[in-house]
Amino acid sequence: MTDDAALQSATRKVARRLTPYLCLLYFINYLDRTNIGFAGPNGMNEELGLTDTMFGLAAGLFFIGYLLLEVPSNLALHRFGARRWIARIMVTWGVVAAAMAFVPNAGWLYVLRFLLGVAEAGFFPGIILYLTFWFPQKDRARMTALFMVAIPISSMVGAPLSSLLIEHGEGLFGLSGWRTMFLLEGLPAIVLGVVTWFFLTDRPGDATWLSGEERAALTAALDADDADKGRFHVSIRESLTRPRVWALAFVYFGIVYGLYALGFFLPTIIKGFEEQFGTSYSLLQRGLINAVPYAVGAVAMLLWSRHGDRTKERVWHVALPAIVGGVSIPVALYLGSPLAAMAAVTVCAVGVMCALPTFWALPTAFLTGAAAASGIALVNSVGNTAGFAAPYITGWLADLTGSQRTGLWVVGAAMVGAGLLAVALKATPAEPEVAGDGR
Repeated sequence: MTDDAALQSATRKVARRLTPYLCLLYFINYLDRTNIGFAGPNGMNEELGLTDTMFGLAAGLFFIGYLLLEVPSNLALHRFGARRWIARIMVTWGVVAAAMAFVPNAGWLYVLRFLLGVAEAGFFPGIILYLTFWFPQKDRARMTALFMVAIPISSMVGAPLSSLLIEHGEGLFGLSGWRTMFLLEGLPAIVLGVVTWFFLTDRPGDATWLSGEERAALTAALDADDADKGRFHVSIRESLTRPRVWALAFVYFGIVYGLYALGFFLPTIIKGFEEQFGTSYSLLQRGLINAVPYAVGAVAMLLWSRHGDRTKERVWHVALPAIVGGVSIPVALYLGSPLAAMAAVTVCAVGVMCALPTFWALPTAFLTGAAAASGIALVNSVGNTAGFAAPYITGWLADLTGSQRTGLWVVGAAMVGAGLLAVALKATPAEPEVAGDGR
């Protein structure tokens, strides 16, 4: 077998073994962090006495705990191995997610949302780092998209699933429907955390399910990628202070702002159609309507990332969908029918989904080793402060103005700003070579 043939064979085997499983893990992860969006307008806000601002605060507090421990958690993954650390993360977040079924008041909801962020810290950037251990740079955007397709699938499947659990879980175990949803959706993370301990393999060199030729070819390709990054080879400290890393973090902030504004408030916006347009939907119908933008976004994400890998162009594959999505979202609530409004929301969802996977090909293109662990975690943690800002600001503006419109204009501005900053980065000269050992 030639080296190229062995590399192709290894990549196919890795993709078949790891990508579906990692996608499943992220499906559960994203569902557990966003299912509060379905609980809020379907009983939780009324039962706990939450205003839109209080609901936005509860949704966003997750990201404060997430931010505080993101970099240390990713460095721990790099030190102790992905298999052990990801398993630990999943079990702890599953316990906290299930415990949300029993919150007695708003204060405890705030505490558990914060602790959920602490428990989940490091999962997503850990998986992004883990993918760099297994896939050469030329395949990375496509493989990242296959992993991140769990986001639209989680919203597409999770919306009707959560709606059904709320509707049919009323009274089960003596709990309200939204409480039953939290309990039943938290348990799979615990189970899969145990499975992860035995299923994942830390590095290609440890993969007994690859042949010797395949292990050698894949390891050589990954080592060659790391050698190409030599001119950007930086220490952990330098990876946390480089202007380009921070600029990428703010690009990610704008994209994630759109993601979580939609994720947490789209169910509320759809429910508002009943008053705005004089329509009436069942709980399941609202869940199915919520799924439509993400179904379209899932298909677009895969096609767009494949195009990015084929052309090897990254910046415009991030900037263009971010700008188009940002321009479309404020228009949604000014349109004259639910169908037209959902079309605009769908364009925004497509923009977010297309920008996300290609974005992660940017920081992984010039960071390696422990510096990659810290740099990726920094970009993800700073970017994910949008997960706090988006629901809180959107909720606060809704309470202040009595409408979702102002909040959606802010969403649009954040996404357009992210796209423009990505273009500006392309025009910025590469940073000078820095010596370092990656520690």
